[in-house]
Amino acid sequence: MKRYFLHILTLTTLLFNGANAMADTATNANLTLLSNFSGEVFVNKDLSNLNTYMKKDYIQHNPAVPQGSEGFKTFFNNWFAAIPDFHYELKNIIANDEYVWVYGTYSGTHENEWLGIPATHAEYAFDAVDIFRVEDGQLAEHWDVMDLHTLFTQLQVK
Repeated sequence: MKRYFLHILTLTTLLFNGANAMADTATNANLTLLSNFSGEVFVNKDLSNLNTYMKKDYIQHNPAVPQGSEGFKTFFNNWFAAIPDFHYELKNIIANDEYVWVYGTYSGTHENEWLGIPATHAEYAFDAVDIFRVEDGQLAEHWDVMDLHTLFTQLQVK
């Protein structure tokens, strides 16, 4: 009986360690995915390889951003056109094997119409938390919480 218990304990330990190693690998892959995505899209403003990072049927929970990778591309091309000096600073990133949480600051100068708001030529900086679900090595779903009060105050929107 003692020997049986020892075998079960050993098998359980091996399975647990193997599962942890797989989760660590997925977590690291998700961190790399989001770091590369943020750098290419938000720092370099390059959406040409978006389908490398994002599923075509990407689910967007922000009602201002259209669904799918094409909706994302349209929204951010408009943002980049309205804010020529668009800047994103990634401040913190945390991941597990399925989700990535990102905290960062968006900033720039509002030079052209954006979100239906005529150009104000005002500078802004606001913080946001983005949550991404990763599926098969690509971004599949997104939620965000943005400090829109600060944004609209800085843009002098009433």
